[in-house]
Amino acid sequence: MSESLNAPEVPRPGTPGQPGTDGAHPRHVPGVSVRHTRAKGEPRFPDGPKADPAGSHFERRIRSFQPRRSRVTAGQADALQRLWPKWGLDIDGQQVVDLGELFGNGNPVVLEIGFGMGEATAQMAAADPDTNVLAVDVHTPGQGNLLNLADQNGLSNVRVANGDAIILLREMLAPDSLDGLRVYFPDPWPKKRHHKRRLIQPEFLSLAATRLKPGALLHCATDWEPYAEQMLEVLTGHPDFENTQADGGFAPRPRFRPLTRFEGQGLDKGHVVNDLLFRRVQP
Repeated sequence: MSESLNAPEVPRPGTPGQPGTDGAHPRHVPGVSVRHTRAKGEPRFPDGPKADPAGSHFERRIRSFQPRRSRVTAGQADALQRLWPKWGLDIDGQQVVDLGELFGNGNPVVLEIGFGMGEATAQMAAADPDTNVLAVDVHTPGQGNLLNLADQNGLSNVRVANGDAIILLREMLAPDSLDGLRVYFPDPWPKKRHHKRRLIQPEFLSLAATRLKPGALLHCATDWEPYAEQMLEVLTGHPDFENTQADGGFAPRPRFRPLTRFEGQGLDKGHVVNDLLFRRVQP
């Protein structure tokens, strides 16, 4: 999950005489991508997320995600620098996270795996301030954007995690610590030879079940119909989960899941979006 050496960077403190600086900090222009020449060995974001927080501590395996390299805007870079020490979590797999300490309260915690640019995550967090959201992704611009949205909207119930969600679940979360799990529009890996990379597999569900409290809701959504059918088959066949739908099929989109820009574009193209709502059964 290491980032490209040519990826955009956060500006370093300004230097007198350089355009757009005041001698202390660069003048950020909203919406403008950030680049600068990074010295060898210099971290991309000194106070922000690490490029590969787990490093080589864990076995290499087939990943269900691939990092996307895209430009970081000035606003996103600023949010990463300012807010990561406060609201960010690098998934290094080295300790079990005290969720009460992480959020500063004992409210229920929902884990969201893969949040894109974070707009839907921020909307759900704002609509339910008494539920904490631990949102995981490897997309640096999205991490910065979600932190920025949380800051602008006063969302103290959002934390952003950087790295592999499997390592987070397996190594850093205690049993029965989660009140919900959201997996919205995961990579469908459409080619047959890549199906083994899909996240929703029996092994993943067995791991997730150990971290979900009995009765906790697992909510998946996808606009890739073959993947939706596989999700339904795998979830229906797993002994730790039961479908909330009496007919055993897909669920209508619940009101608490907002329609995302990505989803709207898909619907405009005639895509069918399927939601799956399953509960963790009593062990």
